[in-house]
Amino acid sequence: MTAAKPAPATSLNVDLGDRSYPIHIGSQQIARSDLAQYIQGQKALIITNTKVAPLYLDALTAQLSGKQVDSLVLEDGEQHKNLDTLNSIFTALINGQHDRKTTLIALGGGVVGDMTGFAAACYQRGVPFIQVPTTLLAQVDSSVGGKTAVNHSLGKNMIGAFYQPQAVIIDTDTLATLPEREFSAGMAEVIKYGLIADSEFFSWLENNVQALLQRDDQALAYSIKRSCSNKAKVVSADETEQGVRAILNLGHTFGHAIETYQQYRGWLHGEAVAAGMVMAAQLSALSGKMTDHDVARIRDLISAYGLPTDPPREMSANDFMALMVRDKKVLDGQLRLVLLEGIGSAVVTADFKLSLLEQILQQTCHG
Repeated sequence: MTAAKPAPATSLNVDLGDRSYPIHIGSQQIARSDLAQYIQGQKALIITNTKVAPLYLDALTAQLSGKQVDSLVLEDGEQHKNLDTLNSIFTALINGQHDRKTTLIALGGGVVGDMTGFAAACYQRGVPFIQVPTTLLAQVDSSVGGKTAVNHSLGKNMIGAFYQPQAVIIDTDTLATLPEREFSAGMAEVIKYGLIADSEFFSWLENNVQALLQRDDQALAYSIKRSCSNKAKVVSADETEQGVRAILNLGHTFGHAIETYQQYRGWLHGEAVAAGMVMAAQLSALSGKMTDHDVARIRDLISAYGLPTDPPREMSANDFMALMVRDKKVLDGQLRLVLLEGIGSAVVTADFKLSLLEQILQQTCHG
């Protein structure tokens, strides 16, 4: 039997004027011979972690011959996404005598990408960086759009900056080594794009569950490109989240509460967002914005990809409320949430009854 051919490489652009950049998607992208074109000076620092380094660090370094390429291997895990780890990046840059033309390269998942981007925004008041995401979640979401941050013990991503990369290099081959749980977590963000702006894509995801779970090259490449395209449109319209970009946070206010409650040592980000999207859909239906039938479709699809549809059993309604009021979308003391007006349509609003939110939390929480 002949092996299936990998999907052909493809590219798209994030249009942000002089901060525009390409997203390259396809097989063998880490081995791109033209990768060095995105290195502005003679020095680069690759930032990766203990899981990814043995798999891809040598291959990426090999594409940058002729440059001074240093590397920093961080501990893996959301619990290390903090100011202490950020400071270790600055220490490596200073020890390596890196200057303002140094390019940082994020090789890893969302944690590595967020911290590398934030370090790039801060070091000598800003140096270039490149995203080379190796997890599905990072490929479809966190590597695109320029959101960079570290966590605080009191809240997720509370310390950060908007800072765009020079390029995003998505090598779909890296998904072959991705653990099943992390792959499913990435699918939460893929599903999100169908929910907030692309009902046709949501239906496609319903019809292609098995192909994606089996990591079919064609299906994966299509879902990644469609997700990135949806995100690029939103980011191009609202780079610093003053308005429409906030719809990208569907389920995240609930999800961040889960992650913070667990001190970033429990559920993966995508798992927390998955449960959060179901809770947001339930509140949307209770508020008269969408049908119970659509809520059931959402729950069924999230479950089909092996993701949780209910919050952790140990969390109480009070736990959620205490953490949600610290969310970045709280303005002038008002909690704003991303709610759905049907599959494919989302709105950021404070126009919901707090009593209905409390009702959802009481119904779904067991703690």
